Amino acid sequence: MHDTSPSQPDRPVVLDFWCELQRPDCHRALADVRTLRERYGDALEVRLRHFPLERHRHAYAAAQAAEEAYAQGRGEEYVAAVLARADRLGTRGEELLLEVARELGLDAEEVDTALIDGRHLLIVDADQAEGRAIGVTGTPTYVIGGELLDGGKDQTGLRERITEIADRLLARDGV
Repeated sequence: MHDTSPSQPDRPVVLDFWCELQRPDCHRALADVRTLRERYGDALEVRLRHFPLERHRHAYAAAQAAEEAYAQGRGEEYVAAVLARADRLGTRGEELLLEVARELGLDAEEVDTALIDGRHLLIVDADQAEGRAIGVTGTPTYVIGGELLDGGKDQTGLRERITEIADRLLARDGV
């Protein structure tokens, strides 16, 4: 029997997904990200990048809590669960962040401590600074192959555009 699966590149194509956990639009964008992961598997590396917006007072804490969830090995599930409740994060704040942590079996006390001691501030600040430097102004925004795709106002056609770019990059790399 011979293997007919596509070969995997030495280095995957990178898709940076600039996200804010208090934005329902980012929750909708997560479905596109899942579809892209299913289509490309290991050939596409999706990296969540934090871009908390100042008008959302709990977004910065949510980004830090997500980083603690990644440190505990459940970051993707945590991000998806918080985004599913993005509309409630504005009123419930850190209470909601800790509730989600408990539901997922995370160490909620450690999430709370991380929010107090700021151990993940540098990661969130670095993401935000890089996003500003490359022109991210809202979320969701994607960067792939050096191209910035802003979905902050309209996400129509973005998954298709990302697919076109990923296909082109992978073909260039012989995948």
